Amino acid sequence: MSEVSEKLLTTGEVARRLQVSRRTVQRWIKEGKLRALKYPSGHFKVPESEVEKIWKSLK
Repeated sequence: MSEVSEKLLTTGEVARRLQVSRRTVQRWIKEGKLRALKYPSGHFKVPESEVEKIWKSLK
């Protein structure tokens, strides 16, 4: 069985790539505009493909 593992980014990394604030990234996650995985610690990780989708929609 092979799994394709995708790079997961922190909200800070996403913010830097998209040139927005971390709060904006967190708001997008809360609003459902950006899919993210929530860890038991409360932190979020965002799949790289989600960042690409958002980037294309911002252009």
